[in-house]
Parts: sequence; structure tokens; C-alpha cells
Amino acid sequence: MAGDPPAPPVPVPAAAEEQFPRSTSLPKQSPLFWVAEKDRYLRQLLIRDIQAVTGRTLLVYFASMADQRAQISLGDEVYFTEMLRDAKGGPVDLLIETPGGYTDPTEKIASLLRTLAPDLRVVVPCRAKSNGTMLALVGSNVIMGPASELGPADPFISLGPNNIVPAHFLIGVQGVDPVFMQAAQHAIAQTMKLAETLLGTGMMKGKQPGEINSVVQALASRQQYPSHGSVIDADEAMRLGLSVTKLNSSDDLWQRLWLLRCMYEHDIRRAGAIKIFEGPTISNSLRAA
Repeated sequence: MAGDPPAPPVPVPAAAEEQFPRSTSLPKQSPLFWVAEKDRYLRQLLIRDIQAVTGRTLLVYFASMADQRAQISLGDEVYFTEMLRDAKGGPVDLLIETPGGYTDPTEKIASLLRTLAPDLRVVVPCRAKSNGTMLALVGSNVIMGPASELGPADPFISLGPNNIVPAHFLIGVQGVDPVFMQAAQHAIAQTMKLAETLLGTGMMKGKQPGEINSVVQALASRQQYPSHGSVIDADEAMRLGLSVTKLNSSDDLWQRLWLLRCMYEHDIRRAGAIKIFEGPTISNSLRAA
């Protein structure tokens, strides 16, 4: 009524201020900056939603599957170190999508994860191939769904600029430079050793050496999976002896994880990036040099 004092403003919780555009609060950032970064803010909004469901910090390592330059490579460990600051040493879910890459940086990232995220689960909504499968073995458990796949852990070897091939492609091929042949053999041996270490100290701890060795041979040789692109889905991963949580398509957590993964696939293409390292507050993306 006329003459009545104005109603006091409704207090907006601090959390709601971080939830724009869901709340009536405007973003704390300037309009132009928020609009330029809106894809990241919306992804991080969904990351926090998923964290509210799991009670664990969700971190994302997403690499383009369509660009050879998106391999796991030297320098990635710096961005992992930065990203892991979001976890503050607490329980972590690491969502990964990667075509794989080189073994040296994979080994370094595995060491970082073991040190900075001792309570780690790995989430593979779609693909963690080759040495990406090695990263999946770092956790105590792998969360997979209907579209998820691991693959044989075949490290990549660089034969020159824009010429990257799986190491097994070079073994036994006539005319291959002996230096490249030796590098391929060493990379395969290193990957097998890494797989054995990760399994023996992680999700297969306490198992007999023979059980662990059979999984290593399956993953890091061509004996069981002759193709570099062979699909190891959730059921196959469990048959191998890996610790897997299989989510079905109607599971609420799976639907949220799949939506987040689709956001990354769309946004990485639109941004012209090859890798994104992201958590609830920290974000870095890389573009090809």
C-alpha cells in the first residue's frame, strides 16, 4: 500500500552469487569478461553440481580426439599440478578423455596423482585410450558407463613433426630406423612396468603377481587386443580384473557426467583448443603451437 515502507531486500546466499545465471544475482565478473568466459563458467557450474552429488572434488583432463597434437606430452604435468590445487588433498574424481600419448609424461602425471590425490577415482565417460588407460589405472576405481572405453596401452613414438605412431607399429617392420625401433621397444617395456606398478600398488593390491601380470600382458601387448583401437568396455575391464563401477544410462550421476563430457567436446572444438585442464575454480586450456 502507498506509504508503507519498502520491503527489505531478500538476502542472497553467497553460494547463489556463484550460481549465475540460475539466481537473480549478477555475476561478480564484468559483463564482457563473463560473456567471453561463459562456456567455462557453465562447465564449472555443472562440475560443482556433480561434486554436490559425490562429495568429491571433480577435476577434468579433456584432450581432443581429432588432433595428434593433443597427446599426453611433456608439460601436461604442470597443468595437472595447478589443477590439483582445487582438491586440497581431499578425495578426487578425475574425468579424463584422451587418445593417449608418451610414456614419460604419463609416468610423471601418475606420480603426481598418487602424491597429491591419494584418494582418487577415475571417470571415463567416453574414451581413455592407450596411455590414457594407464592414467585410469592410477585410481582405486574406474567409473564407466554405456559409452565408456579403455584400450590397449600402446605408447606413441614420434618419427618427426606431425608423424606420431603407436610403438607396436614399428616392431618387426622392415626398413624402420634402428633408433626408432629401439625407442619403441623401450617405450613398450616402460609402459608394461608402469602398468605393473600401478596395479600392484593400487586397484589390484594384494593380488597374486601372476594375476597382475596377466592384466599387464593383456593391456600392454598385442596378444589379446591386436588393434590399437580395440575397445575395452566396462564389462571387459571387469573381466580383466580391474575395479570398475558401472553406471547405467538412467543413472542420475551418469547423465550429469555425460552432459559435462558433451560440453567439453563441443567447447574444445569451438575454442580451437586441444586440451583443457579444469576444476571447480581452476581452468587452463592449450592451443596447438
